[in-house]
Amino acid sequence: MRKRTKDEIKKREFLKMSELAELNGVRYSTIKFYAELGLLPFEQKGKRLAKYYPAKEASQRLKEILKLRDKRQSIPDIINGLIKK
Repeated sequence: MRKRTKDEIKKREFLKMSELAELNGVRYSTIKFYAELGLLPFEQKGKRLAKYYPAKEASQRLKEILKLRDKRQSIPDIINGLIKK
């Protein structure tokens, strides 16, 4: 299976973890970390229950997280700040 181009990724409604990372210019491990904390919305699909992230919603949430991180917010503060929204 060939890798999708960035233009193809931008057109998709749901993204794999690696595609979400590429689209937002962050590492795969960054997406995985925040997803494991429950901060990024996802749906599970298919026989293997693979995680797919709604492109717009997950990208927006990731930007919020990164802004808080850049302001030196702790992980518990980021979690509390996003959950209260």
